Amino acid sequence: MLDRGVLEPSRKWDWRLAPAAVVVWLSGFSGLLVSWWLAVVIGVVGATLGLCVLRSWLPVSWLDGDARARWLRRGMGWSLVVCGALAVMPTALRLRSWEHDPLREHAARGETARLAVVLSDRPRPIFSEGFGGQQAGARLASVSADVRHAEVKGHPVPSTGSVVLLVPTGGWANLLPGQELRAEGQLAPGDTVVAVLRVRGPPEGVVPAPAWQRAAEGLRAGLRTAAGGVLSAESAGLLPALVVGDTSGLPHRVVDEFRAAGTAHLLAVSGANLAIVGVATLLLLRTLRLGPRLCAAGAGLTLLGFVVLAGPEPSVLRAAVMGGVGLLALVVGRERAALPALAISVIVLVLHDPMMATSFGFALSVLATGGLVLLATRWTRTMTGRGVPRMIAEAVAVPAAAHLVTAPVIAGMSGQISLTAVAANLLAAPVVAPATVLGLLVALVAGILPWLGEALAWLAAPELYWMIQVARHAAAIPGGSMQWPTGWWGGALLALVLVAVVLLVRLKRVRALIIAVALGLLVVVVPGRMLAPGWPPAGWSTVACDVGQGDAVVLATGEPGRAVLVDTGPDPGAVAGCLDRLGVSRIPLVILTHLHADHVGGLSGVLDDQEVGAVAVGSGRLPVWAWRDVRTQAARSEVPVSWLSAGQQLDWPGLRIEVLGPRHVDTRQEGEASGTEINNGSLVLRATTGGGRILLTGDVELAAQTDLLDDATDLTADVLKVPHHGSRYTAKEFLDAVRPRIAVVSVGAGNRYGHPNPTTVARLVAAGAKVLRTDQDGDVAITGDLSVVRRGDPRGPPG
Repeated sequence: MLDRGVLEPSRKWDWRLAPAAVVVWLSGFSGLLVSWWLAVVIGVVGATLGLCVLRSWLPVSWLDGDARARWLRRGMGWSLVVCGALAVMPTALRLRSWEHDPLREHAARGETARLAVVLSDRPRPIFSEGFGGQQAGARLASVSADVRHAEVKGHPVPSTGSVVLLVPTGGWANLLPGQELRAEGQLAPGDTVVAVLRVRGPPEGVVPAPAWQRAAEGLRAGLRTAAGGVLSAESAGLLPALVVGDTSGLPHRVVDEFRAAGTAHLLAVSGANLAIVGVATLLLLRTLRLGPRLCAAGAGLTLLGFVVLAGPEPSVLRAAVMGGVGLLALVVGRERAALPALAISVIVLVLHDPMMATSFGFALSVLATGGLVLLATRWTRTMTGRGVPRMIAEAVAVPAAAHLVTAPVIAGMSGQISLTAVAANLLAAPVVAPATVLGLLVALVAGILPWLGEALAWLAAPELYWMIQVARHAAAIPGGSMQWPTGWWGGALLALVLVAVVLLVRLKRVRALIIAVALGLLVVVVPGRMLAPGWPPAGWSTVACDVGQGDAVVLATGEPGRAVLVDTGPDPGAVAGCLDRLGVSRIPLVILTHLHADHVGGLSGVLDDQEVGAVAVGSGRLPVWAWRDVRTQAARSEVPVSWLSAGQQLDWPGLRIEVLGPRHVDTRQEGEASGTEINNGSLVLRATTGGGRILLTGDVELAAQTDLLDDATDLTADVLKVPHHGSRYTAKEFLDAVRPRIAVVSVGAGNRYGHPNPTTVARLVAAGAKVLRTDQDGDVAITGDLSVVRRGDPRGPPG
């Protein structure tokens, strides 16, 4: 007999349906990732276990004894038998049909296809960092769809599977679920869909969306308009994300900060949103002294409307089904049936759509809900029993439980374990519900009474600002996250570690040892990571920030906390983080060598977080979009824009900057220019610092380098910021003229441009230069005696 004290679940909870939910979920999961026949095996095993439970063949003590145990045995046994059979048919048969869909063969060959489809969700923008003349932002979107008709080379293909369309944002961004259309493009294999269709043109034959989808989009548009009218750009983007999961208007920097802080779940609609809306509705109806049935009916209608408003996301559907079951339990008088409701939601949704079994969002939502039901309530009860006020106990237990059970999935997704997530969620939690309710009210009234919508959005401003600041400061904590293996294996590894720790903590002899180890890590490892010994190094004069595939160089002045910044990289968050780590708060001048995205894309992060005196540019005004953005951002921050040209000299205490180039000025204000032309218009600067002379070259290529050599410009420097991320367009004669002792290549890890070029690096090494790369060394600092300090922890490849 298995030991009752170790394995018996709490008698408070109804566990009958939990094993059946596991069988259904595992059959869909394994059938998609491995093969359909594994779903058959799991279904048969589940049904067999059910028969064993019914026949009392399993020697489990807590399934024997009193009437409740016998009732539990019957319910568990029959649910396993039924769900095991359903896992075989229809789930396994549907997975077999998906695995052998004829369109998959054509996708494997990369053939061109013409599909008639029905969209199943809204197009989701795919953000990419800017580089060169390409502006940062979303140029592509992905949207899921169900195939109605398929043709390859003019021949029909009998496919009825699901596909993902990879489409341009133009012409596609405003489409809605339920719309039928035709699209032509190149097929590619998919993971959990039969194919991916890469579409280059606009959709054809678009059928209007259902009336209820158009009404929902009208409400979402009213929310975006009202928020944009009275809130800052970041808060205006956060409110729709918080309420309906719409992150299209949220700056990418904020998204990155929420992920790093472990609060990214706030940007997606989940059970928490429905719980907030449902509780608010129930409180209102109970205030009106309505009965349980009317309260349940009203909350059910609210729940249905919110699902339509937010869209049929896996986590939303999971929460909707669970909420519906919970309302039914309320009607029949079983208000505490949370665990069966969760199990039923898993069973119904995975049987309806086996693809949900591999959805990260679905997994996070189910695990978080299970953690709240099983762990948070127990932890709250334990803390209150020891004298902790209930409000404080719940505030600690809820984020801690949610973070513990979802950590394996998040680690598998992101390759990181957040060490600040619990604290960040604890701080953000008090304002989430008020902001969500206010945002929902904005969506409901903004289309009818715009002024009232804006007033309600304005009331949500403090809550939104607080959430952004919590995420920003949590993300900025050095060592706030640690690396972990990615993928399902990485998640499984962390799950095993957590299970082992939980089991060992139950043993009194081992508990003290585990607590001692944990305290040791807190006392030694975490402070060591947070304090980042040696950073910033004493007496630093120059730092090349690791901003991915781009440039950002900080030049120290003789005044602590004050520095000049040359270029801002492609990402606001990356350059802001570098400046924060250096303790720089005042920047008398931001110099933009040229207007390519990987040099100006981070300007907003600098202007928002630092005290900036002015922004300086060269003569180039192309690309037009970049020049417009620079002027707009500077004007918004009330920072003047100035112009630099060859021959100028700028001085601060401990720092002198000479403008050496460009020698030939491009005065075009409009039109098009090639990337090489814009690169050759880069400002070339020589900075004299406490650490010697540093040559900053922007992205100058062969023509601009030749101009400097022909004019007999003195290019000698102790440190060279290698032109154009170490590209092959760097002349040997130019490197010979500089004769650097140290060469710094600012480059992104895994970039698709082949930077730095091996020949360029070999020439620098042959000339005796010490070559440093931000993709390998992270932030690189040069001190007064030309010593080099590497911070490490380089950023990954650009998005």
